[in-house]
Amino acid sequence: MVLLEGFGNVLVKELKELIRDPKILLGMIIVPLLMFPVLGAIMSFSVQTAQEKATQTRVLVLNNDVDGNYSDLFVSFLNASLRVYVVNSTTPEQAMAQDLLSSYNATCFVEIPNGFSANMTQHIDMNNTGVRASVNSYSVFSGGGAFENIGTSLIDSSVNQFNRYLAPDVLAIQKSSIIKGQIAQGVDPSVLSTLMISQAIAMPITIMILLTYSMQIAATSVAMEKEEKTLETLLSLPMDRFAILMGKLAGSILVAGVGALTYMVGFTFYVNSFSGVMPSGSNIDLASLGLVPSPFGYLLLGISLFVTLLSALALAVILSAFADDVRGAQSLVGYIYPLLFIPSLLMIYVDFNSLPIWLRAVLFAIPYSHPVLASKAVTMGDYWTVVWGIVYVSLFTIGIMYAASKLFATEKILTARLRFKGLGKRGKTQTEERAVWPKGWKCNGARDLEESYRTEKPLDLDLLKLASVLAT
Repeated sequence: MVLLEGFGNVLVKELKELIRDPKILLGMIIVPLLMFPVLGAIMSFSVQTAQEKATQTRVLVLNNDVDGNYSDLFVSFLNASLRVYVVNSTTPEQAMAQDLLSSYNATCFVEIPNGFSANMTQHIDMNNTGVRASVNSYSVFSGGGAFENIGTSLIDSSVNQFNRYLAPDVLAIQKSSIIKGQIAQGVDPSVLSTLMISQAIAMPITIMILLTYSMQIAATSVAMEKEEKTLETLLSLPMDRFAILMGKLAGSILVAGVGALTYMVGFTFYVNSFSGVMPSGSNIDLASLGLVPSPFGYLLLGISLFVTLLSALALAVILSAFADDVRGAQSLVGYIYPLLFIPSLLMIYVDFNSLPIWLRAVLFAIPYSHPVLASKAVTMGDYWTVVWGIVYVSLFTIGIMYAASKLFATEKILTARLRFKGLGKRGKTQTEERAVWPKGWKCNGARDLEESYRTEKPLDLDLLKLASVLAT
């Protein structure tokens, strides 16, 4: 047990230092306790909103079997759980040309083809089980949120009830999607939504990791300079201090970009491992459906990510200026993480346009949510949302960069401190908590302790107690 001699003293000392530091206490305990309940409340509210939306789902029925009794019976089944509006003798192409979905405020329509009742009669009345009736379902695809297919699920439920009421498998449903105003025949909206969600996981996590790495690196860079007393030398060089600031930000972006790239290489293999879960025959070419960003979309996404990175790094530099060391700087930067994590995790499963207006306004006001919003908007061709987001984040970035440049232009970058009054050490004063090595006492165990003896550097009482144990 000689190797563990003094272990308890080291443990007590470290725990006291960590617990007494309010920056660590807030960043590691209080912030997570607030962040995840907020995220859970938003998700719960989104689910509740989706459930309320499900009860108000409107379905447009294109009845091309006007004189059939079974078509009327099927419409009555749809009416049991949905708000149904019937339009007679209209094809899906005519419905799209006349913009009937917008006129009836519906997100999907069902076509009852001509001969529907005749096929039902042969199957049920004539016992010809080789003949089956079918209906065609068309749903608007708006981005691939977790609650994208509420209308389609309710239509499937009505079809299943219809089959149980009359005969098993008497009615089949053919599903198609409406993508950017065009009908994609045979593309199941539920499979498409699942595919888009699996693809959408990568981008928010990449952006979240990139911003996190960048802020940590930028904060560590400044805090390390302060801790090692080299920041004064750097600022005294005959060069503009704004150039020093931009150099630190650029270096942080490059290093964080390499880290995010290597992270995504491994994460891509992880996501691809779930490809076998997709149903057979569901190979969907997203490029042919227009669900891959265009070169202009990639350009807008890159600009959005760049201005957001600049604002995040400048904010990290400002926060690190108020820290005494690297640990304190990383703790301060941790306070911003909820503004990164909540939008990224939320946008993976929730469609932005399906949220209430006030919640959309809150997410839009958070500058670090815009790269995630842009990644989905450019896929759907909604470029104006990305452009307005770039304008807003650029204005925010200019303000943060101005504050950071002003901080670097003065000596406050060297002397600024952030104090948490009332959250630090209690009981003894700071003078009583510190002590000086007694002259004539030497420790044979560590070079740093001898250096402290020679310089009479103030040290913690806990470290003095530990040194006494080691010396004996």
